Amino acid sequence: MGEDKVDPHLIIQLKKLQEKYDVMGQDLSSYLDGLLYADYLTYWDYIHLDTLLSLQNPKTQFPDEKVFIMYHQITELYFKLVLHEMEQIAQKKDLDETFFINRLGRIVRYLKNLSESFDIMVDGLEKDQFLKFRMALLPSSGFQSMQYRLIEIGSTELINLVSFEHKNELTDESDVSELLEKLYWRSGATELASGKKTLTLQQFEMKYKDTFYEAAQKYQHSNLHSLFKTKFSLSPQRKEIVELLRSYDSFANVIWPLSHLKSAAKYLHKDPEDIKATGGTNWQKYLPPRFQKIMFFPELWTEQERHEWGRAAFF
Repeated sequence: MGEDKVDPHLIIQLKKLQEKYDVMGQDLSSYLDGLLYADYLTYWDYIHLDTLLSLQNPKTQFPDEKVFIMYHQITELYFKLVLHEMEQIAQKKDLDETFFINRLGRIVRYLKNLSESFDIMVDGLEKDQFLKFRMALLPSSGFQSMQYRLIEIGSTELINLVSFEHKNELTDESDVSELLEKLYWRSGATELASGKKTLTLQQFEMKYKDTFYEAAQKYQHSNLHSLFKTKFSLSPQRKEIVELLRSYDSFANVIWPLSHLKSAAKYLHKDPEDIKATGGTNWQKYLPPRFQKIMFFPELWTEQERHEWGRAAFF
């Protein structure tokens, strides 16, 4: 019996592979040997399913704590997706409208899905269970989401993230370290009684201060707002880009915080005095977007919209 004929297409592919590995000074035959011995890829190995499912480790015996953990893990994965898109935009050589619009659309979809899923937290926990297991989580807090702070830094200039009471003291040209010290969210991590930094904030700063400084330097001229102003403010596709940026701004700075506020109000409101958030953060001052009026793209909103910021969602 004669030898089976080799598919000509395979010969072409082998030649291309030979060229690829020759350029890298590698021996194609060795790599083909490795392919012969390699096992087939499985779904569970590819996404590390066993590891993923082992990462839920409640601190108490209350069943709903596992819901609480998994939803926050899902949230952080969405945040990682957002940062992944921002990184692509910031590093893209010859950034054009098509790429910018495509990646902005992805970011908006991530935050839209995340915001619309928050009823898992609002309606998905028994209040009695939550108020008990939360005490085992002190002083940790969702406030300590490093990725969300990186998203903010990658979205706009630091001056737009400075707390309302300090904005007149600083400008966009102020030192990065000084701007970082005045970011709005720091005022939400003070002890309700003394006004001092909570342990939650102290831990957060100790672990991520350098990370935030590096991100601020990295995105100083490549944040979404800066790129829009320098590259696309006069683009023929400006209208589509502006709609996406406004939608993103609304989800990140109105709808998402309001979702948290709704959850906090349900679980932490108690007459005559509200219950402290984990870590003692001042959620009454920190969560309502109408107080801080944080906007990534302030010039894209009308004076009336800026005045009514946080009182209603625009999308």
